[in-house]
Formats: sequence, C-alpha cells, structure tokens
Amino acid sequence: MTTTAPHEAIAPAHSDVTPHSPGQLVRLVAGREVSTRIRDKGFLIGSAVLIVLILGMLVFQVVISSGADTTKLAVVGGGTSVTEALVAQGDALGTDVEVTEYDDEGAARTAVEDGDVDGALLSPSGVQPELLVESEGGQVETLVQGAVQGMALAQQLAESGVQLQDPPEVEVVALDPDADADVEAAIVALVGVVVLYSLLILFGQFVAQGVVEEKSSRVVELLLATMRPWQLLAGKIIGLGLLGLGQMVVIAVVGVVGALAFDVVELPGRLIGTVVTVVAWFVLGYAFYASVFAAAASLVSRQEDLGSVITPASLLLVVGFVIAIQAAQDPSSTLATVTSYVPGLSPMVMPVRQAAGAAEWWEVVLSVVLMLVSIAAIVRIGGRIYSGALLRTGGRLKLREALAAEKG
Repeated sequence: MTTTAPHEAIAPAHSDVTPHSPGQLVRLVAGREVSTRIRDKGFLIGSAVLIVLILGMLVFQVVISSGADTTKLAVVGGGTSVTEALVAQGDALGTDVEVTEYDDEGAARTAVEDGDVDGALLSPSGVQPELLVESEGGQVETLVQGAVQGMALAQQLAESGVQLQDPPEVEVVALDPDADADVEAAIVALVGVVVLYSLLILFGQFVAQGVVEEKSSRVVELLLATMRPWQLLAGKIIGLGLLGLGQMVVIAVVGVVGALAFDVVELPGRLIGTVVTVVAWFVLGYAFYASVFAAAASLVSRQEDLGSVITPASLLLVVGFVIAIQAAQDPSSTLATVTSYVPGLSPMVMPVRQAAGAAEWWEVVLSVVLMLVSIAAIVRIGGRIYSGALLRTGGRLKLREALAAEKG
C-alpha cells in the first residue's frame, strides 16, 4: 500500500479551498481505506478462499449424506415378495435398499467382487439361503437375516392357516420436537462463528497495520494537519468495517443459497435468522476489536513490533472461539452462559447459544448492552491512546506515556 496517496486524497490542494466538515473528513478516510484494501490481492484471495471453503463444506456434506444410507443387494432366485421384504427391513434399519435381480450365482458373485453390490442373496425362498459378501456381513447380514426370517415366519403361518392382522403403528411423541432443529441451527451458527473469527482477526490486523504504516512513513503528520486524530481513527474503523460487513454479507448469502440449493438444512427460516444474528454480532465484535487493535498499534512505529502489542486482543479472540466450540456441544453450560455476557467473548459465544435455543431474550439484550457499554469505553480510552501516541515515533511507547501525552 502506498503512503502518499492517502494524503493526496484527503488534504486540500489549495489553501483557498473550503475546509471539509468533520463528517466529510471521516468519509474521505473511510473511502480511502475501502478503495485501498479492495484492490489488495491478499484481501481478494482471502475472500475467495473463504467462499470456496464454505462451498466445499456444503459439497462434502452432500457427498457424505448421499452415500451413507444406501445398501445395494443382488438377489438370485427371488421375486417381488423378496424385494419388498428386503426394502421393508431396510426401512426398519434406516437405510435405503436397492435390489438387483441376477439370473445366476456367477453373475451375482462377480458383482460382489467388483463392488457393484454390498452382498448377494442366493435362494432366498429355499431351505438354506446363502449370503455372499466381500469380507464381513455387518449391517448387510443383519438386514438380510431379518428379511429372510420374516418371510419364513409369514410362510409358516400361511401354511398353518393363520391370518395375521396388521400390527398397530406406534405413535411417536417427541418430548422436545425442536431439539434437532436447535442442533442444526447451532451447527450453522458455529460455521458462522468460524467465518466471524477469521474476519475479526483479518480486519483487526488491517486496522493495526494501517496505523503503523502511517506512523512509520510519517504520513500521519500530514493527515493530522487537516483533521483531528479521532476523525482519522473513525474513518479507518468505519471504512474497513463496511468492507468487512460487505464481505460477511457476501459469504452469508453464498452459504445460505448453497445450503438451500444442496438441501443441507431443513429449516430455511431458522437458517436465515441464525445467519442474520451472526452478521449482527460481527458488527459489535468489529467495533470492539478494531478500536482495541488501532489503539494498541499506535504504541509502536514498526511492523516488527506490531505482534507484541496486538497479541492480548488476538488471544482474547482465540479464547472466545474455543469457548464457542464448547458452547456448540453444551450451550447451557456454566462456561458458555457466563462468557456469553463477557464483552469481547460474547460476539462468538452468544450466537451459538441463541441458535441452540439456550439463551432467553433478556440474556441477549443484557449481552448486547454490556457490549455497547464496553465499546463506548474502549472507543473513548482507545481514542485517547491513539491521539497521544500517534505522533510519537521511535521505540514502543508505554500506555501511561500515551495517555499523558494526550492530556498534554
């Protein structure tokens, strides 16, 4: 990124030009941040990788689901009754059964050896039926054994003149009918949190790197000749925030459309609501972390020193991400509940609890209020640090020195 363009884009060309208002200066800085980053190859490649990963997970889920519950069987010497018995037994075991009729044992044996079928049933209506499998019977053996025993029992009863009535159907009463939907929504939220975590790290570093670049090149001195420090900070955060929000929305749209197109989820309304929740928490999380990263980055003047000052905020993000994974497994746990109120952790933990149906409305409101209060405090304190440290170059500046310089 060049360092002369920002000044040229913001500073007035002539002294007789009407000064920009504070709002205009903030918009100019925000526009410059967007235009600079959107042309960055690293940003574009990273965005493409995230979208490809989302689509890859959807395709992987489709592949896993499509072939997991189908059992292919070859039958020699069977008939319609045999096929119906095998299909019925497969339904009882939760698997779809595909039955193929073969004329002789040799063809059926070849089909098993070539992997075209999972097993071959020989003489199913005879005295001694035989099942051919590649190595072990497993589910195929259980399925065929149940079907053959059922046919034998029905035949013996028919020969004895016993007419069986249709058995009653068991009425299934779910104690928690929304449990599966909650699990599905929690998984969607967890995927969203992975994207949210990646974008918060990415754009937080963008903010921090931009601050250090301007300090190290002394461009910041030229920028501050035309605007106040808070205007520069606000423009930087808003510009990159809009870019991050746009990227988050694009990824969300791709994920939702892909999930619906591939029939990965069963509740589109619940899916969309969960995605909107994650996007909203991204806005709050970004406002928090961008202010922290910017204030921390203003304490150093070299990119080599940047890692040492942004590590605490990065670790907080990592902790939130790890707890979010745990919350997906047990959203009502004490750890998940408490951390969903903690500013900095709540943007990643609370969306998972919301999606799982483990958070009451007042809990969400309380978490949002605490987050807004903390953002206001961070912006105020971070703005003072940023203002006091921005023009101080050289080695790493201590936090107390930055606050003292701002007062002076």
